[in-house]
Amino acid sequence: MATITTNTSQQPYEVDECRGVLRVYSDGSIVRSPKPSFNVPVHDDGSVLWKDVTFDATHNLQLRLYKPASATESLPIFYYIHGGGFCIGSRAWPNCQNYCFRLALALRAIVVSPDYRLAPENRLPAAIEDGYAAVKWLRDQAEAAEPDPWLAGVADFSRVFISGDSAGGNIAHNLAVGLGAGSAELGPMVRVRGYVLLAPFFGGTVLTRSESEGPKEAFLNWELIDRFWRLSIPVGETTDHLLVNPFGPVSRPLESLDLDPILVVVGGSDLLKDRAEDYANKLKGWGKKVQYVEFEGQHHGFFTIDPNSQPSNDLMRIIKQFIAEN
Repeated sequence: MATITTNTSQQPYEVDECRGVLRVYSDGSIVRSPKPSFNVPVHDDGSVLWKDVTFDATHNLQLRLYKPASATESLPIFYYIHGGGFCIGSRAWPNCQNYCFRLALALRAIVVSPDYRLAPENRLPAAIEDGYAAVKWLRDQAEAAEPDPWLAGVADFSRVFISGDSAGGNIAHNLAVGLGAGSAELGPMVRVRGYVLLAPFFGGTVLTRSESEGPKEAFLNWELIDRFWRLSIPVGETTDHLLVNPFGPVSRPLESLDLDPILVVVGGSDLLKDRAEDYANKLKGWGKKVQYVEFEGQHHGFFTIDPNSQPSNDLMRIIKQFIAEN
């Protein structure tokens, strides 16, 4: 009787893929492409100066500083935390860099664009912890006998604004909650004046209407949203995790918490719209100083995908006004 042998070994196969730059395989291995998913030219005309600084040597994390080349006056400090579903993205991606050029010039501000550890190698709360570290780096600069020469003489540490795009907006929210009104733990020299949440990436086990009915061909569709959450939340948790759902069953109560002013921005055709609107309405209902702006017909990330469009220009004016008023 013949003996039949079978080869039970199997080559690892791809189980998840995100925008062509992150691939997760069946054996748990992860491959990241060095190429960004946004292959656009960098528009560096010299009007904005920039450089990279390490803010967390332990995790080899850097932030990118920007300032107008002509700056001599005292400038507010504006954090821009990139998006990418907690799984992809970088301060060095060209779409991020181009938008930071615009922010620095249009807002007349020093822009701080930090990286953070990405999932699934580093699941939440790693990204939130890194957001804190990036802000505490600024505190250390303010208190240093010799701060970074880029900041000395032009940085107004008492006028800090923290913004985030998508996953970065989630980080900005969690910083707002963690620091509270007045940002006392940043010391007497650093004062956060407000937060700008650009299409914040929130979730929950009960889908909203915009999530369940949004077009499958959307730039950020439900399949990709679900994949980002599956790869980024702690293993065994759900999207009602306290860092994911601000109003979930285990979330920190926000009714009695004092918060600095918050600007919430979202596109009307963004699948995240309903959560952003609900977030703003609930906080306003509890007496928080919250401004909600919705751009009709715009999709997720419209301001970085087409930064020179009329809606993007209108948004820049709104952000500039928010800074002026706070």
